[in-house]
Amino acid sequence: LGANDYLVKPFSPNELVARVKAHIARYQSIQPNPTTSILEIQDIRIDQSAHKVFVLEQEVIFTNKEFALLLFLAEHPNRVWNKEELFEKIWGFDVLDTEVSTVVVHIKRIREKLKQANLSSSPIETIWGSGYRFNH
Repeated sequence: LGANDYLVKPFSPNELVARVKAHIARYQSIQPNPTTSILEIQDIRIDQSAHKVFVLEQEVIFTNKEFALLLFLAEHPNRVWNKEELFEKIWGFDVLDTEVSTVVVHIKRIREKLKQANLSSSPIETIWGSGYRFNH
């Protein structure tokens, strides 16, 4: 499970705290440097850390799944994703035929919200018979 340390009873609380701090410091030292949490594509700005989307500098409210789907597509521009792949990536379940239709509904809602925010055209393109692509 990844354990790499242990304490034998009885142990000192100070020893426990010291070991936890050492593990946290080691973990932080091997993490990649944080990059910006803001993704800007055309007139859309996605602030990942604040969980906000701005279209033409106007905030647009998305549900958690809509946000996750839009962010995922924006992070992988110009690649075609079929409904089953998107369902697995966003919802994390094995795909059943009846469940993938939720991807279509969420894509439709994202497009509607982007249109209501006066975005001239949706960056999410339907590739008939294949899936969806986020055009960068």
